[in-house]
Amino acid sequence: MRVVLLVNPEAGMRPASVDQLAAELRRRGAEVELAPTTRAGDGTAIARRAAESGADVLLACGGDGTLNEAINGLAGSNTALATFPAGTVNVWAREVGIPADPVRNAALLWEGERRRVDLGRAGERYFLLMAGIGLDADVAARVTRPEKRRWGPFAYLGRGIVTGIRWPLQRMWILLDDRSVRRRALFAVIGNTRLYGGVVNITHHAVADDGMLDVCLFGGQGTFEKVAHALRVALRLHTTVPTVEYYRAHQITLVTRPRVYVQVDGDTIGQTPMQFSAVPRALLVVVPANHSDGLFLRPPER
Repeated sequence: MRVVLLVNPEAGMRPASVDQLAAELRRRGAEVELAPTTRAGDGTAIARRAAESGADVLLACGGDGTLNEAINGLAGSNTALATFPAGTVNVWAREVGIPADPVRNAALLWEGERRRVDLGRAGERYFLLMAGIGLDADVAARVTRPEKRRWGPFAYLGRGIVTGIRWPLQRMWILLDDRSVRRRALFAVIGNTRLYGGVVNITHHAVADDGMLDVCLFGGQGTFEKVAHALRVALRLHTTVPTVEYYRAHQITLVTRPRVYVQVDGDTIGQTPMQFSAVPRALLVVVPANHSDGLFLRPPER
């Protein structure tokens, strides 16, 4: 087995952990190539080279931003994506139960499952987890790297509270396949998977290999309604009120007035208007065996 070990030194992974992970992979018989990143975009270039050279696995050591760079190099290939969680939140690792212990993590390449999952596409950028439009994307754009290093997930929470209090309704026009929806809304989440921010499920009906994207649209106004949204999301009751709408679609076009930021997998990529689409079975992933909470419908690869 040939494994390319993609390491983001900025993610906070200790060199000793990288060495232990590489040593365990080699002990199990893998051929390991170490590929550190030095700047933004390196992860995509490294992943693309790994796929073009026929590597069996790209093991991305970093956070969800590192994973997003990796999937944009691996999409449509037969090189499997594995991950060692070393970022601020590690949403994908939490979603599927990937361990942060180097020995157990390395073992997944032999003891885990390989599954074909969908990707979302926002403009020209693929995403594995979700896209956010409006409030949460504005927060992602404002949180600085030093804040993330110092405060971790609480950096987003703090910014979210400050931004959320003053955030106004946006005029949104959304085309969901052939259905047109016009609303005044706070923000929208387009999910390929379920877990959001590592702690709550917003697109809680999402399935990672069904060829569709789930859309959750939050309306209402005033501070009370914003706090109520947060509480209902925490309790998984957010879709029980008329100010929250839930849709599923293959293709989505979203226009806002005024224009607002769009983020994918936690990184801001641009502003509205933007088109989104589901790209079925575009990525091969390594996950723990017997993940049975409904995130996957199809059987694993053999």
